[in-house]
Amino acid sequence: MRSLAGTLDLEGTPERVAAPRPARIALRRLWRLRAAVAGSLIVVAVFGISAFAPVVSPHDPYQQEVASRLLPPAWQAGGLTTHLLGTDPVGRDILSRIIFGSRVSLAAGVLATLMAGTIGLFLGLAAGYFGGRVDRAISGAVDIMLAFPFLLLALAAIAILGPSFRNMIIVLGITGWPVYTRVVRAETLRLRHLEFVVAARGLGGRVPRVVLRHVLPNILNSIIVISSLEVARNILSESFLSFLGLGVQPPTPSWGGMLGEGRVYVFARWWLATFPGLAIFVTALGINLVGDGLRDLLDPRSKGRL
Repeated sequence: MRSLAGTLDLEGTPERVAAPRPARIALRRLWRLRAAVAGSLIVVAVFGISAFAPVVSPHDPYQQEVASRLLPPAWQAGGLTTHLLGTDPVGRDILSRIIFGSRVSLAAGVLATLMAGTIGLFLGLAAGYFGGRVDRAISGAVDIMLAFPFLLLALAAIAILGPSFRNMIIVLGITGWPVYTRVVRAETLRLRHLEFVVAARGLGGRVPRVVLRHVLPNILNSIIVISSLEVARNILSESFLSFLGLGVQPPTPSWGGMLGEGRVYVFARWWLATFPGLAIFVTALGINLVGDGLRDLLDPRSKGRL
């Protein structure tokens, strides 16, 4: 008869069942998180290309060659192997501009997420821990921000500040914090009534110490998962603003700006908008896959399934 302890051999002595090897467990876990592994490979590749853009780029992204304008990709008739993805209306290499444009998109996604996460974390902790008027005031501000159209706020802010990379980061950071605040507030409300937090307060612990030592570590998993998904959202938002001319200004290469330049030629010169759009899609997909994997990995309820 088989039991949890093992099995009985012919002589009646117990025989232990071999425990799974750590390597096998790790491989099984990786297989179940294969989508996240694929996403992480995409993210590492994009970040690597961005970091070494001057090395991997075949051309200067700002160099104009009017004689080579609007060349198709290398595999189409009239294309050149020196310009694998073709050229734009002023003869700049599209592949090189996509490579350098990754720096703008990734920087916008990461910086805007850091700004929004910092604001949202602080306000969420304050609302959840203090409650009362503080909670009502912050929750009211969250409701107003969520009800306000993103495009109108972006137009108003950039009309006042002027279109630039810095102002775009400010707009994305200001519009992104309510998501963090709601999640952090809910987690803090749950944690502040638990025994270890009540005991820390009863022993005379000051508010900053209690929050940083006992509350914050227990909500970091949620913050990490939200931040990973928000990076992808901010990359899409940056592309949207640059497409409208409200973000990074020409001639600085950005994926959204390249989409905006290519929309005029979308039917006759399909590659001008297709390749930047694919870069945005693949990068956002990779980051979202990583975010889903982190959610499954950090969620205690999914530990048994992994």
